[in-house]
Amino acid sequence: MADLFEDGQNTEEVLIEDSIKTSYLDYSMSVIIGRALPDARDGLKPVHRRILYAMNDLNLSHRAPYKKSARIVGDVIGKYHPHGDNAVYDALVRMAQDFSMQAPLIDGQGNFGSIDGDNAAAMRYTEARMTRIAEELLSDIEKDTVDYVPNYDDSMVEPDVLPSRVPNLLLNGSSGIAVGMATNIPPHRLDELVEALVMRIDNPEVTVEDLMKVVHGPDFPTGGIIFGRKGITDAYTTGRGRIKVRAKTHIEQKGNKEVIIIDELPFQVNKARLIENIAQLVRDKHIEGISEIRDESDREGIRVVLELKRDAMSEIVLNNLFKSTQMQVTFGIIMLAINNKEPKVFNLMELFDLFLNHRKTVVIRRTIFDLEKARARAHILEGLKIAVDNIDEVIRIIRASEDDEDARNNLMERFKLSEIQAKAILEMRLRRLTGLEIEKIENELAQLLKTIAELESILKSESKINAIIREELVEIGEKYTTPRRTEIVDDYDDIDIEDLIPNEPMVVTITHRGYIKRVPVKMYEKQHRGGKGKTAVTTYDDDFIESFFTSNTHDTLMFVTDRGQLYWLKVYRIPEGSRTAKGKAVVNLINLQPNEKIMAIIPTTDFSDEKSLVFFTKNGIVKRTNLSEYSNIRSSGVRAINLDEDDAIVGTEIVTPQTKWLFVATKKGLCIRFKVEDAREIGRVSRGVTAIKFKIDGDYVCGATTIESEDEELLMLSEKGLGKRTTASEYREQNRAGKGVISMKLTSKTGDVVGVVKVEEDKDLMCLTSVGKMIRVDMEQIRKAGRNTSGVKIVSVDKKDTVVSMAKCQKEEKPEATSEAQSEGGEEAAKSSSENNNNDNSLGLL
Repeated sequence: MADLFEDGQNTEEVLIEDSIKTSYLDYSMSVIIGRALPDARDGLKPVHRRILYAMNDLNLSHRAPYKKSARIVGDVIGKYHPHGDNAVYDALVRMAQDFSMQAPLIDGQGNFGSIDGDNAAAMRYTEARMTRIAEELLSDIEKDTVDYVPNYDDSMVEPDVLPSRVPNLLLNGSSGIAVGMATNIPPHRLDELVEALVMRIDNPEVTVEDLMKVVHGPDFPTGGIIFGRKGITDAYTTGRGRIKVRAKTHIEQKGNKEVIIIDELPFQVNKARLIENIAQLVRDKHIEGISEIRDESDREGIRVVLELKRDAMSEIVLNNLFKSTQMQVTFGIIMLAINNKEPKVFNLMELFDLFLNHRKTVVIRRTIFDLEKARARAHILEGLKIAVDNIDEVIRIIRASEDDEDARNNLMERFKLSEIQAKAILEMRLRRLTGLEIEKIENELAQLLKTIAELESILKSESKINAIIREELVEIGEKYTTPRRTEIVDDYDDIDIEDLIPNEPMVVTITHRGYIKRVPVKMYEKQHRGGKGKTAVTTYDDDFIESFFTSNTHDTLMFVTDRGQLYWLKVYRIPEGSRTAKGKAVVNLINLQPNEKIMAIIPTTDFSDEKSLVFFTKNGIVKRTNLSEYSNIRSSGVRAINLDEDDAIVGTEIVTPQTKWLFVATKKGLCIRFKVEDAREIGRVSRGVTAIKFKIDGDYVCGATTIESEDEELLMLSEKGLGKRTTASEYREQNRAGKGVISMKLTSKTGDVVGVVKVEEDKDLMCLTSVGKMIRVDMEQIRKAGRNTSGVKIVSVDKKDTVVSMAKCQKEEKPEATSEAQSEGGEEAAKSSSENNNNDNSLGLL
């Protein structure tokens, strides 16, 4: 041994990192090409292709008797696929599952698993054969339409790709994880694929956008609902996209309770595991409102029953289920496949072109095969015809010859025949010499010459080749037509419909239980001060309106929650309701987390970096952040402010370059005015700084606003409906974090302060009471008063009722009713100013 390595003549120095790199790259390419990724032409991985080819060898057509799966697996691993039998059997089982494949390629008999995740029976128990559509993948394989490569031990050959008349890659999809890359192609509806391929053949200038008018999107075998089209568009144009797939549900009524029925599941979701997950979330109280879960699925389809508690709202429960369980999943599309032994991400057009080019190659090779076969047969018939025409001389030559070889040579020399023709004459039977047989030879020869001419014309004409491909595709589409299973619905986030919606002022209300709606401002008629108002909303017995404000339909609403998260919503995406409608659960409009509560809503028209967003909290904290930091909001929201455990958002305002002061008012009638610069801009996730220190125990901030000029007026309102307008200059400027000055003189007749707004005489005041009544008052009717006064009667409330909120709205331009009503309103104003509120003559309507 020592002699072998003497002087290093038989050794080579290799760096270990280079050796590992080379070995790993070889392994990677082996996995990528030979195992994990599908071919772009037939849409099959090697194991699936070998299973179908082995079944074709066994003549297991859709009409043939079933054969044991173990026999099929044995042939596959013995001849073509030298890997574990379980891996091959698992691949065979998946091709037989109608919940895994849009068009199953295996017709299985026995237990092949279920959508609950049950395993298939052992291969010795199950039987299988090919489906009709699987035979379309192998059609014409015997006509030299594809290349063959040696199998693993060079003892046999196997096809490098199948001829495949169907676009199987997109029809059944594919998923696989290779080394450093993965593919995840969803299944599609065959009818749409065929129509798009025909469109591509007919019009070479067609675009991906044109194809998408035909191919609407993936079509999963388990149905479900694709929520939004943006991910589909991304996938078809770039090869990558993300789509949301939801379970299909409907609501049934059972007595005085609602029942959620799950009819279809997202693709590849395990039903049994989903039900178990829902039950666990209900036990842990992460999802509330479900009293019972039953699986009533049978051979007819899926039916999972979720019975709700009596007071539960199906929309809220359903939305929590979508967020917390696999009733909604994200399917990440990666259209990665192998082409020319290289992996690549393709868009929809490229995949169509690869399939059509493959079909063109198959048709050309099939035509060449048929042409050569026809020419060979015609050649023999021409020789037979010569022999028949000269039969006497042929017989004489044969009888005079010593043996077969001598006879063949003599015939070839005499009639200028080829060896093949001479051999055919020698093998010809005597019955072929009858008149009828001679006529058959002549007719067959004439027909073959026509066939040869037709085949030659096909090879010379690309249009004829395309016509053949088109005809075969149409035939496939008609033979295997299926209805669409997966519904595709629009997502508002994907559509810009703002230009189609008029920009109108709206009153937006949100209740304590999370119901939101918008109502045109014109629905609330203006009343005189002291009016009793109109019912603003019909609520559940344990619900009440928690906040309301006015905004235009094109404005953006920023929702700040108790967890300090901020979400977006366009006003026009809030469902419009009648004046007394309950509205829609806000959890169905924005992506709130379970038990997350909205604390503030801020309308804005833009996100200019010249503006900032200021937060006022109940504990007297103020925080100012540049508005541009909130311009890109994810569906899960962004962090807006860090709140102390016992703190809450009281108000938020947009600060413009014209804003000079911030104004904060407390429940016990104190307030502070300080410069905007005292609250410097800080980051999104900061806590903020102190705005006011409280003098009275139990006091807290009840309202806040911004001020641009000392000439501006501020409107205060108390719980018992008294209010006043006061010039901002009467509230002296202080440093931030001071104890403030008196903002309103409070008595038992006034109650505590409800809030503060900035007076705008082109606006009306909206006031909301604890029983859900709303009154609209012209701000011009409210008289001015000093800082340390109680004001005049603005809203007339019952003894048990109080004012809980106030906001500004657009001025109503309607006439103010009759002169008699106006005089009554004048009397009421006089009575209010003298604080004599015992006899109310208000004009408001209940």
